[in-house]
Amino acid sequence: MAPHDSITIQNARLRDRSGLFAISVDRGAIASVAEQTSAPEPSGAALDAAGGLVTESFVDAHLHLDKVFTLASLGEQALHEYQAGEMGAAMRAIETASEVKRSQDAERMLELARRTLAMAAHYGTTAVRAFADVDSKAATRGVEVLCAARDEFAGVIDVQVVAFPQDGIVREPGAADLMRRAMEAGADVVGGIPWIEHTEADMAEHINCSFDLAEAFDADVSMLLDDAGDPGLRTLETMASEALRRGRPGRALAHHCRAMQLYPDPYFERLTALLRSAEVSVVSDPHTGPLHARVSDLIDRGVNVALGQDDVSDAYYALGRANMAEVAFLGCHLLWMMHREGQDRLYDAVTVNAARAVGVTDHSLEPGHPANLVVHRCDSITDVLRFHEAPAAVISHGRLVDQAHMAEVAGIAEQ
Repeated sequence: MAPHDSITIQNARLRDRSGLFAISVDRGAIASVAEQTSAPEPSGAALDAAGGLVTESFVDAHLHLDKVFTLASLGEQALHEYQAGEMGAAMRAIETASEVKRSQDAERMLELARRTLAMAAHYGTTAVRAFADVDSKAATRGVEVLCAARDEFAGVIDVQVVAFPQDGIVREPGAADLMRRAMEAGADVVGGIPWIEHTEADMAEHINCSFDLAEAFDADVSMLLDDAGDPGLRTLETMASEALRRGRPGRALAHHCRAMQLYPDPYFERLTALLRSAEVSVVSDPHTGPLHARVSDLIDRGVNVALGQDDVSDAYYALGRANMAEVAFLGCHLLWMMHREGQDRLYDAVTVNAARAVGVTDHSLEPGHPANLVVHRCDSITDVLRFHEAPAAVISHGRLVDQAHMAEVAGIAEQ
């Protein structure tokens, strides 16, 4: 990153106000946001936005960083199974995909994680919730690698490492002990995937074990829930109820929840009331499967919704470049949210709402808040989504990110 501690962004456009503005950044925080005509003289480095839109930086609330760029070594069988029909073969896809872990090398995993985080920084992401499988095949290797990547990218991207029991807790012998070891090794968040357990009782036990571990380490919970085409899956309800029962509102995050698309409306109404009470946010990744959470309906009912990249060239999604504007662009089409309100909602889902989902409460363009910003090359949300190109500048913790270097590490041509 560039060494400047003071930056003034001039000639900036904002989402919620007309005219041009100057944004002053000092000591890692936003010092002021003022109309250009009354703005103070620039101090430190001056950055001309040239009429481009300046917003909060992007946040990726869901990324399986331990599996990025592994599709070529695995083959496409799991991809076919996961994306078939209404995801009836989702369980089989997970079992097929798990084979890649038998041959994963820690050094190579770190190299690919590094490439992906650099790509994310180049495209304006400054925070990521990153999952690492913890099971009998991977042990705690993925967590250890992602913790190393987290430390390496400190100050550029805030990485939250999730210890994720991909193969279950109840049905996978030794998984509970491995999860504890993963938290002791430095994981930040306790993961879960209760819907893959064999019975409803086991699903509930999986959720209880995750919350027990989270309480022991004062950590948040992130769970992949109901990720198949089965309207009978109800682990989202169980998880939200447990968060409420334990007095942990706002500390449990729900991912996928694709079965929600098949729920009857009366049940959906009760469910959203529960989610609001438990302050459970929902992360949707609509581009990675034929079903998805009811994003617009959730937002209409006051549930916080984020989008995630989920996967980058692995067994579940063949593409991806850690570009959250691109994820929102895809959401416009897949969720039929192309109108202006829909675009704004999706942009929130990859910036301020995504930050809130992962426990970051001060991610807004307000004086006193951390300066995590993107300076776009265009002047509207519509064009940001239309072109989803790298921003003209990225500021993380008050410092300019060296995008040219990030592009080089990522192996992409700088725009």
